Amino acid sequence: MTVTELVSYEDALATFEPVMGLEVHVELGTKTKMFCGCSTALGAEPNSQTCPTCLGLPGSLPVVNAAGVESAIKIGLALHCEIAEWCRFARKNYFYPDMPKNFQTSQYDEPIAFNGYLDVQLEDGEIFRVEIERAHMEEDTGKSTHVGGATGRIHGASHSLLDYNRAGIPLIEIVTKPITGAGERAPEVAKAYVAELRELIRSLGVSEARMEMGQMRCDVNLSLMPKGADRFGTRSETKNVNSLRSVERATRYEIMRHAAVLTSGGTIVQETRHFHEDDGSTTSGRIKEEAEDYRYFPEPDLVPVAPAREWVEELRKGLPELPRVRRNRLREEWGVSQHDMQSILNAGAVDLIEATIEAGADSAAARKWWMGELARRANEEGVALSALPVTPAQVARIAALVADGSLNDKLARQVFEGVLAGEGEPDEVVEKRGLKLVSDDSALGTAVDEAIAANAAIADKIRGGKVAAAGALVGAVMKATRGQADAARVRELILEKLGVEG
Repeated sequence: MTVTELVSYEDALATFEPVMGLEVHVELGTKTKMFCGCSTALGAEPNSQTCPTCLGLPGSLPVVNAAGVESAIKIGLALHCEIAEWCRFARKNYFYPDMPKNFQTSQYDEPIAFNGYLDVQLEDGEIFRVEIERAHMEEDTGKSTHVGGATGRIHGASHSLLDYNRAGIPLIEIVTKPITGAGERAPEVAKAYVAELRELIRSLGVSEARMEMGQMRCDVNLSLMPKGADRFGTRSETKNVNSLRSVERATRYEIMRHAAVLTSGGTIVQETRHFHEDDGSTTSGRIKEEAEDYRYFPEPDLVPVAPAREWVEELRKGLPELPRVRRNRLREEWGVSQHDMQSILNAGAVDLIEATIEAGADSAAARKWWMGELARRANEEGVALSALPVTPAQVARIAALVADGSLNDKLARQVFEGVLAGEGEPDEVVEKRGLKLVSDDSALGTAVDEAIAANAAIADKIRGGKVAAAGALVGAVMKATRGQADAARVRELILEKLGVEG
């Protein structure tokens, strides 16, 4: 049945317990495809990065990409999975125009990694463990572009274009076990899990995991079961959700939609659904196939993969510090709260701040500039913080110029403006724009004398003991020097000349 009214989120959670399953596809950053030598570089002309193998032409034979296998093992190890001593590929048969072979080379009942977990930290600091069912290797599909129509989908389109450059790019699919016990925090848990997984993937160096570019995509499986029940309900699968916020919104919407169907006496249909960014809703896609519908069978053209235990252990020893562990270490080193660290993470500034500190800045200054002035500019330009044309070393240099008294904050912001505009290194911008702070007593003395002479009444107040009034004279000097005076030294000189102790 079709439901147009949703049950409120609170009412849904009062009656039902959500059960989630998250399937995340990650495009690996290998130079060539999973089973052939075609390039994986982005931006090429459509269908220019194809060959008989990834097009499934007769007589072509696949060869496994060793770098893809290594990346899969690294991901499995970082997720605390067991690594199979022997596994093989299978053919997953389904007939779509974006699958030139009419099957996908994947793994079925013998994945390379299985039985793992990932601990995720929610915004209030609570740790929630998400158990991993499996992580298996497969290949991506081609890309369909539906032309005409209002939605960009095939319904209503006048024609479709197919680009097979993406077909065959290595994928790792990471599948969770059913996630229970999250209750009303289920959408938050889903978002936090995908965010933590993305950070993990990036830390391993196996993928940029840029969701906006389709390098990481999440399928949100959701079902509801009545409170106190012990059997899961029928699930829906919202496909290819491509942002953290959308993962959270899709989960929340499906909880309310399922509850509306069930409380009105309806039945949930097992189906795929499309998520709509504009209003956060989902709509029906197609009836979901079961595993047997894909007619899996072992891939006859590929030998099994049997990673040597020595190799696996070598890869384990080479794993980087896990992102959550690293964040907690940095949070303690920087002396920031959990809330502030979450803000830094959300801004994508952890690596930038750490690199700025390594370049010589103290942690407070590094955080101040990245989370203040630079975050503001990135927001104005609608780009990621890391996309700004300024390096951690340049930020550290500007922070050093402020620390040694060469610049104040106002002048530092002008230096940032120059660096971002491509005017050169910080010292070059200071020189070209004449921004260095004036702290020489002889140069400041003249400006102070002029300010006192022009504001005799204020000077008399200061002589009479109202030292706070010195701020007005400091302001006059700063205006006269275009903000380039050392304000602290200006105040000292004013009080000295008026014979008042500060």
